[in-house]
Amino acid sequence: MALDRPVVSAQHDIEAFRAAALRCPLPAAIELIGERWAFLILRGAFNGLRHFEQFQAALGIARNILSNRLAKMVDGGILERCADPNDKRKVVYSLSAKGETLLPVVLALRQWGEDWGHGCQEIMLVDQRDGAPIRRIGIHAADGRELCLHDIKWVDRRSAKT
Repeated sequence: MALDRPVVSAQHDIEAFRAAALRCPLPAAIELIGERWAFLILRGAFNGLRHFEQFQAALGIARNILSNRLAKMVDGGILERCADPNDKRKVVYSLSAKGETLLPVVLALRQWGEDWGHGCQEIMLVDQRDGAPIRRIGIHAADGRELCLHDIKWVDRRSAKT
């Protein structure tokens, strides 16, 4: 999140930053999926968990908390809830298209955790077609170059070149 200037110092810059922060989509996204159980539910859904009982047993989460988080994720359009076609007494939770697009977010957090000593799993993610490990999540320029923090800057969309 590099800026054109290294330090926000002038009052005008601080006000511009504050105004931009109020329009930022990050707080709303964090409100929906930014807590521990939401990410663990997402991980479970990405790995094929579909029923309330499966999530509860696999995560060890209290039933009331799980019920609350699942409802919040359904309301937010991350999960879809429908009757199980094999047993109408049960409910199936599945990732919506919106929820599926969170896969890179979850993988990036997992990779960050492994890189910084917060656990490491023997299980790795591979391409189903050829069995090769997937590439690391990264930030890439339009021409494919990998970028780091010092290679990027924020610009106003209205003044950006297209």
